[in-house]
Amino acid sequence: MNIITTTEFKNNFGKYIKLGQKEIIKVIKRGQVIFTIVPEKESLLEEAKSYFNMLPADATIGIDPNERD
Repeated sequence: MNIITTTEFKNNFGKYIKLGQKEIIKVIKRGQVIFTIVPEKESLLEEAKSYFNMLPADATIGIDPNERD
C-alpha cells in the first residue's frame, strides 16, 4: 500500500492511475486520508466477502427438507 499527498497525486496522476490497478493507494492532505484508490479486482473480492456476513450462522447449502418435490 502506498500513501501519497494530494500534490504528489495531482502532479503524477497517470503514474498513480496505473499503480492503482495493482495496489491500494491512500491519498492524504494535511495528514488525513482524503480518498483511497482500490484495484477493481480487490474491490470485487471484498464485495463478495461481505455477502457471507449476511447469512445466518446456521445456514446450510443443500435441499430444504420441508420443500415439496
